[in-house]
Amino acid sequence: MFIRNEGFFQYIKSYPIVSTIILLHVLLFIMNFIPLIPHKYIFQWLSGVNLYIADGQFWRLITPIFVHASFTHLLFNSFSLLIFGPFLERLVGKLMFCTFYLICGVIGNIATYLLLPLTYSHVGASGAILGLFGMYVATIVLKKHMLTMSIQQIIVPIVVIALIMSFLEPNVNIISHIFGILSGYSIGLVYFTAKKKGIH
Repeated sequence: MFIRNEGFFQYIKSYPIVSTIILLHVLLFIMNFIPLIPHKYIFQWLSGVNLYIADGQFWRLITPIFVHASFTHLLFNSFSLLIFGPFLERLVGKLMFCTFYLICGVIGNIATYLLLPLTYSHVGASGAILGLFGMYVATIVLKKHMLTMSIQQIIVPIVVIALIMSFLEPNVNIISHIFGILSGYSIGLVYFTAKKKGIH
C-alpha cells in the first residue's frame, strides 16, 4: 500500500490533492531563491509568528503548513505526504482529505499560538503530516479490516517514533506535532463513526 507503482502522471491524476500540496511545498521553497523576489519574502509573510498572529495576521495559522525552512525539512515532509497521503485521499475522498489535512495543520498552529511565547515562529507541514498518522490510528481502531496486519504493524511504530523524535530533535514544534496527531485521530474517529451510522 505504501509502495508506489504508479508513473509520475498517473500518480498526479490519481491523487491530485496530495500532488498539489507537494507542488506548493516545492514552489514556495524555490521562490525563496529567486533573485526577483525580495530576500526571505516568503518567510516574512507566510511563516507562523505568534506576535503577528496576535496582531491580527490570521493567515499565518494556515500558510506555515506549506513553507519549509530547509531542503531536508521539505524533503522529509513531502516524502511523508507522498507515501502516506494517497491511501487516505482515496479512502475519504479528495475534498474531505484536503479539509482534514488543513484542519490538522491549523489546529497544530492554533495550539502553537496559544501555548508558546509570542516571540515563537515556525514553518512546516509536520502538524498536518502527524494528523495523517493520527487518522491512520483511527482507521486501525474503527476500520481495521481496511489495513493489512503488516500495514498496522508499520503505522503504530511510525507514530510512536514520530512522537519520541519530536521531543529529542532540536528546533521541532512539539506542540504542533502533538495536537496534529490528536486532531487527526479525533477527526478519524468522528468521520468513521458518522460513516458507520450513515451520516454524510
